[in-house]
Amino acid sequence: MKEAWLRNIDWNVVVAINQQLCAAKHAQHGPTSDGHAITKQLWEETHTQALALADLVELCRRCHRQAPFLNYNGNTFVAIARQIISQLPLGTQAVALRSLAGHIIAGTASPEELSAFQAACAKLRPPSA
Repeated sequence: MKEAWLRNIDWNVVVAINQQLCAAKHAQHGPTSDGHAITKQLWEETHTQALALADLVELCRRCHRQAPFLNYNGNTFVAIARQIISQLPLGTQAVALRSLAGHIIAGTASPEELSAFQAACAKLRPPSA
């Protein structure tokens, strides 16, 4: 199932999410000199495309790894993925998918978690199916 999950989440929204996370923890918000421009470009090129849910999570993982912000990179991209997953009609399965997505984006997922997430994504059907 492919959707344009991120179509309403342009780079300004990503920056605002990071800014809110930093403000809540009294951490400095701002772009990094190394990762910000490349991550912004990747996001802007990709966010309107139809993606499989696993591809969305991979995009968020890649963006986190580029470290576009001074603080809370992982939290920013995990929050985005979790928000998308929360909107899906998955019932109790949504809790597990949000958790797995968070681990994948943070880079802490075990091979078993990766496999479980991919299997769950493969079973997803469009809402009209």
